[in-house]
Amino acid sequence: MCRVFNKRHKQLSKTQKELKKALKKNTSIKRSLSTEEQLLIEEIQSTTKILNLNNLTRTMAYLDFYLEHPEIHWSFLAHMVSRNAGWNMTDLKGEYLPRILTEKEIKSFFNFIERGNWLIFQDAFPQLLLYEKSIQTGINLFYLLPHLNVSVFMEPIWNQFLEYRDSYTLTVALIINEQSYIESRVIENNRFKEDVLNTFEFKLQDLLSMNHILFPSSNDTKTKLTGQTVRHFDSLDERILLGKRLYSILFSMHHLPPIEKWAKQTIHTGSRKDYWPHLFNDIAELAPGSELKPRLQNCKLTKGTPRIYSPALASVWENQQHEPASPGDWYKDWDVLHYMAKSEEKVNGDIEGDYCKTVERLEMVALSTKLIQFLDKD
Repeated sequence: MCRVFNKRHKQLSKTQKELKKALKKNTSIKRSLSTEEQLLIEEIQSTTKILNLNNLTRTMAYLDFYLEHPEIHWSFLAHMVSRNAGWNMTDLKGEYLPRILTEKEIKSFFNFIERGNWLIFQDAFPQLLLYEKSIQTGINLFYLLPHLNVSVFMEPIWNQFLEYRDSYTLTVALIINEQSYIESRVIENNRFKEDVLNTFEFKLQDLLSMNHILFPSSNDTKTKLTGQTVRHFDSLDERILLGKRLYSILFSMHHLPPIEKWAKQTIHTGSRKDYWPHLFNDIAELAPGSELKPRLQNCKLTKGTPRIYSPALASVWENQQHEPASPGDWYKDWDVLHYMAKSEEKVNGDIEGDYCKTVERLEMVALSTKLIQFLDKD
């Protein structure tokens, strides 16, 4: 145990020194590339663009990469979180939210989720491909990260990973990097702040705890859910800490095997039917124009009632054209290294009961416009 601690302490000290050096690096100065290096950059960018077509393609790309390189824990974490982004996208066209939100609000919410999902992939996946190429060639290629517009924060992190093979440090660093990357481009973006983050409906979702990250897992009898609830999404600190908690749950010895099993067996469609077909269906069972009536009790349908409509993503959302990511490096202070420390917090991931209550609350809100008007006045 003492050896492990000393090794980790030595690694963190070295990483801290390298991160301090990275702050002084002039990111506007990039060395000239050889023809071979330029071709590699273009290949990585082309592959990333193809796989970043929509939530379905990027979500499965994360899983495929993890299955080839299980030491890159972040890729599986990204896969599972991206599944949740897809479910949130289809909720906007599902049974309940269209009864609560306007078409304009639905589109704004979708753009918010899609933009963040797209931005993280176009920043992170080139790093994964560069790692793969480094492994294949036996050459450290991370000096090429600036040519992929990746923060200077990540080069010393990847270099340290090649030396120490510390999956934990790399995962937390990628959590820090990606959440910091979207901070100015999504969270602080004036359009998203006005159309989404400051709206009553977003606050309503936070109030009713409708922001769950779910990790389904397969066992002998049913699909169980573990995960965490997202609170204060507009706080960078909270999102990073949430990422660490999710990582702790996902890669615990108890949870990882059955969650991996479920992910391998279940194609991501964006429909919540993927994990609970007893409750959700990707085909609307309620006839058009029919009155919505209460049907849920303890995550079970009352006898004879239709399942909740949760469409497949491809049937309700078209592929989006994205503007290029705005330039700039978020990394200004090496003090972010404090997030690397392992938390002593015990995270059990019990969420199924809360999630069931959430679905019931959502049904209640959809049924009662009076409740919405009351909350709006409040």
